[in-house]
Amino acid sequence: MHKKQHKVQVLLDAIPHIKKFYGKTIVIKYGGSAQTSPDLQAKFAEDIVLLKLVGMNPIIVHGGGAKISDLLEKLGIPTEFVNGHRVTSQETMRIVEMVLSGDINKNITSLLNHHGAKAIGISGKDSSIINAKPKEDGKFGFTGVVTKVNGELINNLVKQGYIPVIAPIADSDKPNHPGFNINADVAASKVAIAVNAQKVLFLTDTKGVLDKEANLLNSLDKEDVEKLKEDGTIAGGMIPKVDSCIDAIYNGVNKAHIIDGRVEHSILLELFTSDGVGTQFLRKDGKNNGIDIEKLLKEI
Repeated sequence: MHKKQHKVQVLLDAIPHIKKFYGKTIVIKYGGSAQTSPDLQAKFAEDIVLLKLVGMNPIIVHGGGAKISDLLEKLGIPTEFVNGHRVTSQETMRIVEMVLSGDINKNITSLLNHHGAKAIGISGKDSSIINAKPKEDGKFGFTGVVTKVNGELINNLVKQGYIPVIAPIADSDKPNHPGFNINADVAASKVAIAVNAQKVLFLTDTKGVLDKEANLLNSLDKEDVEKLKEDGTIAGGMIPKVDSCIDAIYNGVNKAHIIDGRVEHSILLELFTSDGVGTQFLRKDGKNNGIDIEKLLKEI
């Protein structure tokens, strides 16, 4: 009986959060161990289906860097990263698109549909949903900088009941162009901005942003991030993640979060519990002086 009562209490505790996010759009960047572990894949699919059932609008943007690097290595194609961004040759671009659009995207879509969702897998090339230009005038090869996201088209898919699953491959304004490889964190942020999302969540292989003693930093803003980058606390692959979070919250997205995708149901823990998980990013400006308005309202 006690276990049953506990389950009921958990549901009751989630009600205020479900009410708050009802009808809202949540963009989720899906990557890391959560994307490669069969058990975590199943838990992820269950989370997304639940979000849809309680009236939220999830949009998935996925990565696939580990699979891309693995296949490049097997094919003997060299790969290079600069500040967490892959340098993409034309040969590499073919592999990137094959892995992201042809393999991972369809597997995620199929998994969600198997669990009862109505998911549709698309690439940024489809209907030119994502457009880009060469990063740093071609210094990174076919790695791109997003110039435009068709948020209206994505929102139309949501209105029709679909869960869009987006591969971060961008279209070019030139015909017969192989397209651009977009960092999945950056793509998720740009999509979140374009669809006017309430939140963007980044699932990764760490508890969140950690200090030099490996302690979790619960809340950050732009100034905090710049200081942590300057002293080397934030480096490598974490740079595009935190930059994407800052870009999102300063361009219309209410909050951004980096959470541990290795934890089962981490999405639900972030959205439906008062404490949340991971590192949150929110603006500290004259309007709220750094106060987390959402947390304050929860405590009233």
